[in-house]
Amino acid sequence: MSQLSLKFQLIPRTLQFRFEAGTSRGVLKTRNIWWIKAYNEESPNQIGWGEAAPLVKLSIDDRQDFEEVLKNTLEKLEKVEWSLEEDEILDTVKKNVSFDFPSIRFAIEMAVLDFVNGGQKKFFSNLFFEEQKAIPINGLIWMGDREFMMQQIQEKLESGFSCIKMKIGAIDFKQECELLEFIRKQFSPEQMILRVDANGAFSPEEAHSKLAKLADLGIHSIEQPIKAGQWDTMRLLCKSTPLPIALDEELIGVKEKDLLLDTIRPQHIILKPTLLGGFLESRKWIAKAEERGIGWWMTSALESNIGLNAIAQLASQYQPSIHQGLGTGKLYHNNLESPLQIQNGEIHYNSVIPWEEPK
Repeated sequence: MSQLSLKFQLIPRTLQFRFEAGTSRGVLKTRNIWWIKAYNEESPNQIGWGEAAPLVKLSIDDRQDFEEVLKNTLEKLEKVEWSLEEDEILDTVKKNVSFDFPSIRFAIEMAVLDFVNGGQKKFFSNLFFEEQKAIPINGLIWMGDREFMMQQIQEKLESGFSCIKMKIGAIDFKQECELLEFIRKQFSPEQMILRVDANGAFSPEEAHSKLAKLADLGIHSIEQPIKAGQWDTMRLLCKSTPLPIALDEELIGVKEKDLLLDTIRPQHIILKPTLLGGFLESRKWIAKAEERGIGWWMTSALESNIGLNAIAQLASQYQPSIHQGLGTGKLYHNNLESPLQIQNGEIHYNSVIPWEEPK
């Protein structure tokens, strides 16, 4: 079987948000990422690209020595002989990159798979890339004051989205419910899916009553109503909830997937490959969720278009019919130009548009 040696180059970039992106963990104005270039000196025009993008205050690999660890990891991987087979590539990454650095795992998986697939920003066979099959996505409403959130809602409605996800927990809960009610008065649950993401903002004592009020508005689901790590409390909440609960932050850094799912028994889980460890770990979560009848969808963790493209291709392998969280490509002033386009609430891969090369 053919073996391959690769060189790696690191290209850091600070992405600039177009607006102050509010979450219950604070406001984001910039985003540090590291693009990974994989190449072979015998094929100088064939390049594979990956992206390491730990999320501040959330990723387990958000740490001061991240770039140093990343550089050392790339040096180590230059001594590795790579298979051309997808399963063996993913296994090699798992063996050589610690579970404690999920965004590095994902970046290396991306870069090597892209290289072996010809260096065309394709990681494996999927309809999103090969047949430009669109994926339905939710329109994301960021936290802010009431006027800013209303402005975003109007823009999403005018853009043809049939699923809107609103981040909540920043302003008064009553005002947030009024914003959701504004949408619901115009569109029934059959016409417009409404999701909310609390990012752990509710206290355990108030969670059930707030979920009941949201359920009255015909909300599809709520992501992470209480802070992660309270498995017993979350289990009781999932058992009695009037509204389907989706675990998000709860999955980060968890090795015992079976134990978490069997203990909490959520209605859904949210998959962010950058935070979970890439393609291989995300597929494991999906398999275990589906075994238990637990729903799932995939979302970006605010990567550049390099990472977003990889997540969309992974989602596409499962031919999703429900809305994914892949609408983050226009967040930044200085994102890469790419074939990724959003039209009528769907993300497309328009192969006519060339990629801007990272630099």
